[in-house]
Order: sequence, then structure tokens, then C-alpha cells
Amino acid sequence: MSFFRTESLQIFKIKEFRLFVLARFFLTLAVQMQFSTIYLQVYYEYSKEELMLGLIGLTEALPFVVASFFSGHVSDNFFRKRIILIGMFALLIGAVLLYLNSEPLVYLLKNAGVLALFAVVFLFGIIRSFLAATLQPYLSQIVPRQFYTHSATWNSTAWHTGAILGPVIAGLIYGYNNQLNAKWCHLIEVILFLLALSFIWRINHKGAPEKQDKKESVLEGIKVGLNFVFKNKMVLSALSLDLFAVLFGGAVALIPAFTDKVLHMGPEAYGLLRTAPAIGAVLMALVMVFYPPAKKAGLALIWSVVAFGIFTILFALSTTYFMAFAMLFFTGAFDNVSVVVRHSILQLMTPDNMRGRVSAINSVFIGSSNEIGAFESGSTAKLFGLIPSIIVGGGLTIFVVAVINKLNPKLKKLDINRLQ
Repeated sequence: MSFFRTESLQIFKIKEFRLFVLARFFLTLAVQMQFSTIYLQVYYEYSKEELMLGLIGLTEALPFVVASFFSGHVSDNFFRKRIILIGMFALLIGAVLLYLNSEPLVYLLKNAGVLALFAVVFLFGIIRSFLAATLQPYLSQIVPRQFYTHSATWNSTAWHTGAILGPVIAGLIYGYNNQLNAKWCHLIEVILFLLALSFIWRINHKGAPEKQDKKESVLEGIKVGLNFVFKNKMVLSALSLDLFAVLFGGAVALIPAFTDKVLHMGPEAYGLLRTAPAIGAVLMALVMVFYPPAKKAGLALIWSVVAFGIFTILFALSTTYFMAFAMLFFTGAFDNVSVVVRHSILQLMTPDNMRGRVSAINSVFIGSSNEIGAFESGSTAKLFGLIPSIIVGGGLTIFVVAVINKLNPKLKKLDINRLQ
């Protein structure tokens, strides 16, 4: 069978899916550049403290969690394309403000210093909650049901490709010739957000919400979404595995400190090292194009999270740049397996009129755990040391897998093909 005739590639015949994937790529590239630059600015320009890196994550996570209680309801009751466009435009404004903050000629914002960076991070947390609750349900509306697993794979590939290039570009520009060039990073982000906006704008599907039998209040909608998740053991188990894996194994936030204090290298090395998980994720995605984790999805989910924990521990023990890069590479590869399985479960087991709320809950479980995990990593590194904190996180990840496997033994028998 020719590569271009594989079932997974048939999805690219859908014009709206092609536009969505391109928008997803440029949006991710912009966001990854933005946060990598902010991490570098906070660490190198203001404070070489691990706790400050953790505070960036917490500043984004708190508004994200609070807003997520409303974003799912909004996603299920308003045109999803409109929500995405408004969110992307707000991110564009944030990127413009970051550029002005890093431009020496703009004294008003420049005087705000690190507070301006944290203010934009706070704003991003609110916006991301609405995008997280809307992007995945919108994708489910523009592709046929039989393509859900393939769309999850390619959507994840677009995200991770952007995640590869974003930190590399930010690290190289920021550390070029030993000069701090944050303003050029933020200017490029403005252009990337504009590109993402243009591709979403060209999609014809409005993402109209499915008509409800009765009007629900925000609180009623939240309750229905929570009841669905907590009564569905497969959905709850998949979300919980990813939640605790990211929460305890969130070593990514400590890469600037690890690069500086363990490997004794600069911002350029950070950019390349930061991309290692995403490179692993993209290559694993290419494997899953031909060998999708469907028939043995449950086993794939369990063992991928175990492997994520093991390679997180090995990363902490790395003494060379090559070893650190390789260990992070494998954390990203196995993490992507769990991402694809989880998204497939959510798409196939969630009714369309609840996808916004369930996606919002998923985002609280997974999205916020990245940032809260960053705060947890920064705090434990401050208390116990950089390397011990990463080792403990990896060990706790493996322990959580054992607990969830004990509580829901049917998870390892999950076959996604039966849900189609």
C-alpha cells in the first residue's frame, strides 16, 4: 500500500481539516515561542531562581482553572469558530504588548518589568481555557466520526511540531551573539498569531452548537459535565493518568535551571533541549499513523505513562547534554501515545452537545496540570534540590499508574475499535 493511500492520510482530502491543522500549528508555534521567551526573560533578566519559573506556571493555571468552569458552557452554547477567533485575537494583542514591553523605546511598559510578563501570562490563562474547551469539539464537527482517531494523531502532530520549533527559535534568537533579543521573539509571535487567525477565518464551518432540549444555566451545565466524567470510569481513568503524569513528571519547566546549573550551558542550549520531548512526540505520531493504538489502547495508555515516569527519572540523572536530550525525547514520545488515546476516548465517548464542557474538564485535568506541575516542580526544587525533585516526580508518576490500574482493571482491556 502506498504511503499516500493509507487511511490516516485520507483525512487531508477535507479542506477544512487542512486549514484547522495549519492554524493549530501556527498557534502552537506562537504560544511555545512566547512562553519560552518569557521563561528565559524571567530566569536570565530578573531572577535565576527555580521558584520564579514555577510561579509562571501558577500565574497561568489559576485563571485557567477558574475560567474553565464557564468556558465549557460557552463552547456548547455559542458558535465555536467565533470563540476561537476572539481568543486568537486576544492572544495577538498580548503578543503586541509583550513586544512593547521588550522594546527599550517604549518606556511606559518597559518600567513595568517582570510584572508585565506575569500580567500577559495571567491573561493567557483565561484565553487558553476558552480555546481548550472549543478547539477539540470544533475539530470533531469538521471531520467525520470514522476519522476521529486519525484527526487526534495529526492534531497532536501539528501541536508537537510547533512545540519543537517554538523553543528552538526563541532560544536561538534570544541568545544570539550573547545579546538579549526578546523583542524580536515577540515580534515573530505577532506574525504567527496573524497566520493562525487567517486559517481559522477561512474555515466555512461555523461550529454551531447542537440544539439543547432545555436551556441550562452555567452551574447546571458544569454539574452535567462533571457527572458525565466522574460516572464514566474509562474517561475518568484516562484523564487521571495524564493529570498525575504531567503534575508529578513536569520536568520541562525546570529545563532552564537544569541547562544552567547541571549542564552549564546557555539559552541556545535551552531552546534545543526544550524541543526534545516534542521531537519524540512527532516521531511517535508518525509511527502511530501506520500503527494506531486502537485494539490495545488501554495497555498502550498504561505502559506509555509508566515509560514517561522512567525516562523522567533518567533525565534527572543525566550528566551530559546528549543524555538529557535523549531522555526528554523518550518522555515526549511516550507522552504522545497517552495523548492520542485520551483524545480518541473523549471524542468517541462524548455526545456533541457535551463536548465543550467535557473538553473544559479535560483541560482542567490536563492543561492546568502542566502549569501547576511547573509550580510543584519549582517549589520542590527550591526545597529539596533540582535533581531530587525530578526523581521524586517520575517515581510518583509510576505509582499513580499502579493505583489507577488497581482501581479500574478494565482499562488495560480497552479496544477503541469497539467504540467506532
